[in-house]
Amino acid sequence: MAQEKKRARDYGIEIGVLNTGVLNAITDVPGVKVGHQTLIKAENVRTGVTAILPHSGNIFQSKIPAAIYIGNGFGKLAGISQVKELGNLETPIILTNTLSIPVGIQGVVKYTLGLKGNENVQSVNAVVGETNDGYLNDIRGMHVTESDVITSIENAKSGPVKEGNVGAGTGTVAFGFKGGIGTSSRKLPKSVGGYTVGVLVQTNFGGVLSINGAPIGKELNQYPFRNAIEKSDGSCMIVVLTDAPLDARQLDRVAKRAMMGLARSGGIASNGSGDYVVAASTAENNRIPYQTKEKLDKGDVLRNDAMSPLFMATIEATEEAIINSLFAAETMVGRDEHSINALPLKRVLEILKKYSVIKP
Repeated sequence: MAQEKKRARDYGIEIGVLNTGVLNAITDVPGVKVGHQTLIKAENVRTGVTAILPHSGNIFQSKIPAAIYIGNGFGKLAGISQVKELGNLETPIILTNTLSIPVGIQGVVKYTLGLKGNENVQSVNAVVGETNDGYLNDIRGMHVTESDVITSIENAKSGPVKEGNVGAGTGTVAFGFKGGIGTSSRKLPKSVGGYTVGVLVQTNFGGVLSINGAPIGKELNQYPFRNAIEKSDGSCMIVVLTDAPLDARQLDRVAKRAMMGLARSGGIASNGSGDYVVAASTAENNRIPYQTKEKLDKGDVLRNDAMSPLFMATIEATEEAIINSLFAAETMVGRDEHSINALPLKRVLEILKKYSVIKP
């Protein structure tokens, strides 16, 4: 159902000024694959796993530069300390629900140890992020299994990415509407490098929804604190991948800009929100071998003066990925008959026309 719905750009909503990639997805970055394992069972299970593979090889043996930025740290992201210390990523990135972080780690470790060439590996730094889907999902039942995690990795593929109520976005809520998985990309002009930036989000947070500057949440009278007792907690996982040759320090700078994209959508990184950005460079010449006799790392690194276009691309793609997650999501009934409605697209499009975001 998610793929049958139109994306924001299909309605004439053009966020930002840079061109998108061919698919307008994180998989526009060469070699990137995404896999989902969606768990919808009986009346109470509404959860899943999403895996993002930065390249199709053995990631442990061929690590990539990476950084993790904390927008607001009310979360349980696993693997952060080693990424911050060494500046690299050695596993697929896994997204799931809060109480499935341990099984997410187990699944990634088991998958990594089973790869050819990793027979003697005794330490694996699994990067596993989460948001809390406990309103729609029986999160205490911990229904995600190791097998679900491994399946999401092994089934990952290039091409169009399913959005909305899939994988780790199955049971999420954003801005009071049904959230989910969303993705977008930007392709820089050749004059500024021609690099691609791809973003994937798991939206489960609050704020005052804005689409391309139009105050959707205000117009729909759906936003937190309007009667001084409602709150705006939740979380957002953001994954930013690019083929630009960047080191960990520069990727930290890129990751910070993703939070600006979240803010442009109306997110406020509230007290109870776990907002994390994982950013990594897939550039082949900058990969980091697990074992080598070389004493010096090789590869080119982009000059700081050339970073601004990547910042802009990250902000735009993050904002659009968040909006795409809302446009794709469907109304869902879950745990204890809790129900969350999808974004009312007909009314939203009327508001966008009112504010001249799209032509009437």
